[in-house]
Amino acid sequence: MNHDSSSILAAATVNHTVSDYLSCVQIVMVNTTLPANIGSAARAMHTMGLSRLTVIDPKLPIDETSVSHAAGGSDLLSSATIAPTLESAIADCQLVFAASSRSRHLPRPVVTPTQAAKIMFDFIDKQTALDVADNNKNTKLSENAQSTNKPNIAILFGREDRGLTNEELAYADYHIQIDANPAYPVLNVASAVQVIASFIFAYAQTHNQATTNRLDNDKNAAVQPTLDVHLRQQWDEPAISQQQLQQLTQRTTELMVQRGLADSENLKSLPSRLSRLGSRLQLDQKEYQLLSALIAKLAKD
Repeated sequence: MNHDSSSILAAATVNHTVSDYLSCVQIVMVNTTLPANIGSAARAMHTMGLSRLTVIDPKLPIDETSVSHAAGGSDLLSSATIAPTLESAIADCQLVFAASSRSRHLPRPVVTPTQAAKIMFDFIDKQTALDVADNNKNTKLSENAQSTNKPNIAILFGREDRGLTNEELAYADYHIQIDANPAYPVLNVASAVQVIASFIFAYAQTHNQATTNRLDNDKNAAVQPTLDVHLRQQWDEPAISQQQLQQLTQRTTELMVQRGLADSENLKSLPSRLSRLGSRLQLDQKEYQLLSALIAKLAKD
């Protein structure tokens, strides 16, 4: 089944509310040291309409200090997911961003918070439209069909003292940088959550109307990307998850070792390079199945 992205959107438009968009986004705090920062981040999220918080292996557990700093956002602490590893936290995410205050010379697109918000919401629109089209092809659209295979997007925030490691940053499809004083561009982690969340919330207010206008304008014209970043424009199948990408990376690495294509000198960097390649390609489910079948065949021969 082949769909043009503009025809999919036109044929299966879903009227998202601001809350619908924001509910697809989770804030992921990695190895946070201070419980107060977790609470402050929860408060920042609550003020900007975000409700999904994941905390990965915190140095200290969420406690009363967290609750006092969360203020009206304390419910987010009660519902927060505590994950043992970054891999498990983002396994079912199709799109991952990472907040980084400095360039690490990693081959990932670097975007502003506003650009990140645009990428997120355009991705949600296209993935939801695909899901609606597939589930309701030649039938009347049902209300329940809108929530199937809901897009899952993560934004990673690092440790207070040293941020995210290069290995953790490599999991992200995009890096978000906040404009700041170049002499000291380092924000407190909760402040970084507040700033990025505020841009996302602000963009959400106008995105619905912009989407409607774009669809009206695109009835007789092709969709033209308005943002010069590496964003896949054509989707005819849902995107793969981070777990699938890591599985594909591992199987490809094992195949190359089996076939003698990876020497000891390059083996250490091979998984991260394959992961970067997968992020740039932005594979969909059909492409994942094709590559998986090819790897399985080559492994047996």
